[in-house]
Amino acid sequence: MGNVLNSIKKNKGLVAGVAGGLMLGAAVAGAAVSGLGGYDGSTLIKTAAVTPVKPPAGAPMSFADIIERVSPAVVSIETKGKVKVPNGLIIPGFEPPSQDEGEGEGNEREVRGAGSGFFITADGYVVTNNHVIEGADEITVVLTNEQKLTAKVIGRDPATDLAVLKVEGKNFPFVQFETDQRPRVGDWVIAVGNPFGLSGTATAGIVSAFGRPDGAQGYVDYMQIDAAINRGNSGGPTFDLNGRVIGVNSAIITPSGGNAGVGFAIPADTASAIARKLMAGGKVERGYIGVQILPVTDEYVESLSLPDKDGAYIADVTKDGPAAKGGVQVGDIVKKVNGKTVKLNTDLTRNVADVRPGEKVEIEVFRNGKMVKLTIVAALRPGEDELNKVLNGGATTPETGAPVLGLSVKPLDPASRKTYGIEADVSGLVVTAIEPTSDAAKKGLKAGDVIVRANNLPVANRADFDKIVVDMKAANRPSILLLVNRSGRNVPLPLSLK
Repeated sequence: MGNVLNSIKKNKGLVAGVAGGLMLGAAVAGAAVSGLGGYDGSTLIKTAAVTPVKPPAGAPMSFADIIERVSPAVVSIETKGKVKVPNGLIIPGFEPPSQDEGEGEGNEREVRGAGSGFFITADGYVVTNNHVIEGADEITVVLTNEQKLTAKVIGRDPATDLAVLKVEGKNFPFVQFETDQRPRVGDWVIAVGNPFGLSGTATAGIVSAFGRPDGAQGYVDYMQIDAAINRGNSGGPTFDLNGRVIGVNSAIITPSGGNAGVGFAIPADTASAIARKLMAGGKVERGYIGVQILPVTDEYVESLSLPDKDGAYIADVTKDGPAAKGGVQVGDIVKKVNGKTVKLNTDLTRNVADVRPGEKVEIEVFRNGKMVKLTIVAALRPGEDELNKVLNGGATTPETGAPVLGLSVKPLDPASRKTYGIEADVSGLVVTAIEPTSDAAKKGLKAGDVIVRANNLPVANRADFDKIVVDMKAANRPSILLLVNRSGRNVPLPLSLK
C-alpha cells in the first residue's frame, strides 16, 4: 500500500485528477439538496440508511465465496530465459523490451517473465499458456502461500497456445474444467490471476461473445469476456459461478497495452482436450489434408455468384498431398466436412485437425455452380515450423476491388519462368505489364504475377481470359475473381467489372 501511495504522490497530475473528481462529486450532491439538479422535488436519501436489495436471479450479491474457494488452485508462474516477442495481439504476461534493449535478433531476448496458471490435479499438473513458458530455461510455480516450486514442462501445443507443467508434491488444491455445457453470452465470469505481478487478483464480468478467431492457425474458437485481464493474466482461469473453469485467459486487444474490456479465453472444451493429450503423451497430433484456405468474402460471393458466405475457399492445394490425391481443386469452396457444416474457414481447420491420420475425410465442395462430394485420406500434420517454410513464400496479398483494365498477359514459357522465377508446376497467364494509372495496378497486381484462374476457370491463353471477361460483362456480373500466383502462393483477387 505504501508503494501505491508513493506512486500517487509522485504523479501530481493523478492527485489533481482525483481531487477534481471529489470536488465535482460534492458539487453534484449540493445541487441535489438545494433542488437545482432537476430532481423535481425528489427526496435525497442517505445511502447509509438504505437496506440492501436482493439482486435478481442470476446476479450474485458477492463473488467472495467462489473466489475464496477457487483461488488456492490458481498459481503465479515465473520464468527465466529467452522469450519470443509476439507480434499483433498484445499478450498479457509478456513485457516488451525497453527502448535501450531492443528486440534482439529473431525477436528473442533474455527476460524474466510472469504469468498465471492453475492446478487441474492434486498431484501437481498445472495448465498455462504456451507463450508464458516458451523459451524459458527455468520455470517456477508460486502458490498462494508464496511457496515456490520448480516446474518441468510436460507438453506444449503452440497451435492452441496451451502448455501443461508438473511440480512435485501431492494434495494440491485443484479445479476442474466445465466441458458439459458452455456458458451463454451474458453469463457471469470471474478471472483470477497474476496481472502485473499482483498475485491473487480477481475480476468479474460477463461472456461477451463466442467464435472469435485466433488470427493464426485457426484451432481456437475464442470466448470473448469483459472481465479485466492484463499482462500477467495469461494462462489463468476464467470461472463460472459454480467455480468451474470455463476458459483459459490468453490474449487481449487494446490500444494502450492495458485492459480495454476486450479479452479472449480458450474455451474449456478445447483446453481440457489438449491438456489431456499433453498429459498422456506430451504432444498433440492433428489431421492434415494439404490445402491453403481463406474466408469467403462478400467480394467472392459477388464475383462467383455464390448463394452465401458459408464455407472455406481453397486458395492452393499442396502438390501430391492428401487433398490433391482426393480431387480437391483450387477455387473449390468447402461446405461440409464429415457431415458438419462449414460456416467459417476455421471450421474446416478444426474439423480436419480432429481427424486421426489415416482416417477418411468426407467433404462436400461447391464447384462451378454445383456440389461435389470427395473423399480424402488424412495425413499427420507436419510441425508448424515446417509448414511455415512452405506457406511463407514471401507473397503479398493484393488489395481488392479494382476493375480489370490495362493488363498485358501471355502464356507461360521457359523464358518468362526464368525471368520472374516461376515454378514449373504453376500454370496460367503471366502478367507482363500493367497500365500505371489502372485500378488493377493500384490494387497490387504487378508484372510477374500469374493469373491461374478467372471466375474459377483455368486460363491457358489470352483468348480464354478475354472470353471469360466478355461473357461476365455480358451477363452484367459486377466483378470477377482472379486467382493470382505470386512467389509460389495463390492469392484470390476480386476485381470489379463495373
